[in-house]
Amino acid sequence: MSDDAPQPDRVDGAQHPRDTPQLIGQSAAEAAFLDVFNAGKLHHAWLLCGPRGVGKATLAWRLARFLLATPDPEDGGMFAAVPAQSLDIPEDHPVARRIASGGEGAVKSVTRSINPDTKKMRKQIVVDDVRALNGFFQMSAADGGRRVVIIDDADEMNPNAANALLKMLEEPPERAVLLLISHQPSGLLPTIRSRCRTLRLGSLSPDEMAQALNASDVEISGDAAALAELSGGSVGGALRLSLMGGLQIYAELIGLMASLPQMDRTRALKLAEAAAQRGAEEKLTLLFTLVELLLARLARTGATGSPPAIEAAQGEAALLARLSPTPHQGRIWADVAAEISARARHGLAVNLDPAALVLDTLLKMAQAAPR
Repeated sequence: MSDDAPQPDRVDGAQHPRDTPQLIGQSAAEAAFLDVFNAGKLHHAWLLCGPRGVGKATLAWRLARFLLATPDPEDGGMFAAVPAQSLDIPEDHPVARRIASGGEGAVKSVTRSINPDTKKMRKQIVVDDVRALNGFFQMSAADGGRRVVIIDDADEMNPNAANALLKMLEEPPERAVLLLISHQPSGLLPTIRSRCRTLRLGSLSPDEMAQALNASDVEISGDAAALAELSGGSVGGALRLSLMGGLQIYAELIGLMASLPQMDRTRALKLAEAAAQRGAEEKLTLLFTLVELLLARLARTGATGSPPAIEAAQGEAALLARLSPTPHQGRIWADVAAEISARARHGLAVNLDPAALVLDTLLKMAQAAPR
């Protein structure tokens, strides 16, 4: 796949997880995998789960490099290699070089593919994407080496694709390791989950977030602390916010909410029209994500009696305290959040007019504000 082609497993504008040199904040997951590997008990399928954007795909590619470059711990008898201490593989290692160039035949990545009829990216991983692995295993089995498959992400498989994968997990190819990335493992088939060993990744701390953002190849736009706060400890989320102007959109939402209970309709219309522009589909989705986040912060402020310690936009703390002063008001905001989330998902799914959908959302929020 060329650099210009859509890549569903990469944040647009950022490095591909395959090329990310360092994984920050997930030492526990790495250590858990190494313990199993060094004990000679490597499982054939692993479920890498945790919040979106915390490094699951980066870990998957680190595991792929490690598995293809590291001998089995039992090989060599009394002259066996010292147990591996980390997943690090030097950049000049032949396996690392081949993976970086896309020329490693022993690793296969399964993602959403281009529909040959519409020439557009599919919204799901389909059964043909999974069945293509049969050819991969047959073509690459001659040398007897290990094979690694990365499914990014397993949540996007349609039912037929999930059933095809289940058959592979029930009868795994010899010396094959499947790495399934999942943001919401509860949505996977229980039979798939039961056949995988789980590696859980957690959200990053503020210090780890700062370290990860500094290590990225993206020029960060805006306050790093605010990005970390809005992304909930997700590096991928913070990069998306930075690249798509998320902090500016959130600041505009805060400014608009400051006009409540009498909403500035001119400002609301301007925001709605900007989100409805042709080619702004990702910005529209981001706007609704930020609306849901703002409502969640309002609900939490009412429930706890105080706004979050870190402001995600100037004046946010005072606004949250004014609009959600009591637990009762906090519950109102929580109910509004659930209603707006459902309406937004339905509206986006059936292609309702984006401007009308945004404006309706803002008016619902205005109606919920205390008078």
